Amino acid sequence: MSHAPARRLIASAALCATLAGFSVSIAAGFDLPRKRTDLSEADLKRVADVTRPTADFSKAEQYEAMQAGATTSIDPVTEDSFSHISANIPFEEEQNFKLGNALFRKLWVSSPSSTQASDGLGPLFNARSCMSCHVNDGRGRPPEGAASATSMFLRLSRAATTPEEEKAVARADVVNFPDPVYGHQLQDLAVPGLAAEGKMAISYREERVTLGDGETVSLRRPSYAVTNLGYGPLDPATTISPRVASAMIGLGLIEAIREADILAHADPDDADGDGISGKAAIVRDHRSGKIALGRFGWKAQNATVRDQSADAFANDIGISTPDQPNAQGDCTKAEEKCLDMPTGVQKRLGAEEAPGPILDLVTFYSENLAVPARRKASFAETLRGKRIFYESGCISCHVPKFVTRRDTPEKAQSFQLIWPYSDFLLHDMGDGLADGQQVGLASGREWRTPPLWGIGLTRTVSGHSFFLHDGRARSLTEAILWHGGEAERARNAFSSLPKDDRAALITFLESL
Repeated sequence: MSHAPARRLIASAALCATLAGFSVSIAAGFDLPRKRTDLSEADLKRVADVTRPTADFSKAEQYEAMQAGATTSIDPVTEDSFSHISANIPFEEEQNFKLGNALFRKLWVSSPSSTQASDGLGPLFNARSCMSCHVNDGRGRPPEGAASATSMFLRLSRAATTPEEEKAVARADVVNFPDPVYGHQLQDLAVPGLAAEGKMAISYREERVTLGDGETVSLRRPSYAVTNLGYGPLDPATTISPRVASAMIGLGLIEAIREADILAHADPDDADGDGISGKAAIVRDHRSGKIALGRFGWKAQNATVRDQSADAFANDIGISTPDQPNAQGDCTKAEEKCLDMPTGVQKRLGAEEAPGPILDLVTFYSENLAVPARRKASFAETLRGKRIFYESGCISCHVPKFVTRRDTPEKAQSFQLIWPYSDFLLHDMGDGLADGQQVGLASGREWRTPPLWGIGLTRTVSGHSFFLHDGRARSLTEAILWHGGEAERARNAFSSLPKDDRAALITFLESL
């Protein structure tokens, strides 16, 4: 545990150096902004000072309870706690949020339909609406015996096999390559008259872990397969990776973090020797085609909230947008009947099933879902758990604080002190969590550090306590114990704690 203070000093030094224009090493051949140009010299110093991790755990830090700055929701805690508008949104923009909310909940139907503004579903799909996956704008879960796996799906891909394909990945033109028959994602639902692609099958094996004080915890190790394949076998080179839907809160603020501040924490070659090798995800913005920093998705494969939204429309629902205009969704050439099905494109409404205004409104809604205020941030047990969290090295990846850009497109997100507890970088999480699937620069062992804000309200909002990318962890304790690779030292520090200290750390997480 003694490495944590040194790590904090390194992180602070890295941030200050970056703010001053220090060169940060990222993927060869790509150049991202490495200095904040939106701030004065006085503000640069203020940002460096306020984002430096605290060493005082006797009281809550100033503004800590308002973990999303002025956008933070202070509404009472209910199952709708992730569905509130950012608190500082101007009144005149509330209408766009409400319209986006309606479209987020909209149930799409198959074509042709009398409700022409709602047809275009599929032909192959996983869900009929955004809300089907993000129930109450919250976290998805494994099916756990349910007939539908709506909020969890299987990504399908293979790695590059030719020099041309390797160059395409290296240039960030693609993140990987689809199964030749089933495409990028297994769709377990289909419109009438068409066979679904197959069903996800999960089995678990319980494994006992003994902690330092002798307490035992059972972890469940999942195995995944596909059954009832509708169009022949998967390609032998295809990998399958399960993903649960992520919570929707704070996305616009994450996009508003300056690239330089995220890159300040990158150390792909572990130059400081602390065992943490955070790596930036380099992707292309779907709309502009320009190189950008990936920050969204389990492997940071999307640069913007709009990219993430367009991906979900295309792959989860099978709806075309200006950014992904294929009205057949994820249908492949091998699925001929799928390609022959009618689409929902209405020329009088636009060239896509979800024309530009629809994507704009859903994106606006997704960018402005508020993060709830902290609970019990100043309580003694919470502060004790916070100290243990910091001293165990967890903040090496779960970086506490950032200050957003001054020059954000949305003024509500401008220059906000936020507490997402993530560095938004890719980290090797070890064999236990590896899925064997490359996504751009992310290897089969690497995952983006997920933000922790709102994690303590998972059961309240989503009705369950399943965590990690595939929901294998049934508690926060299990989630921590699955950490390996770069996080193994922090995991071992947690495992070796006395029971009361482990409970205090969990109390801190539940306050977020």
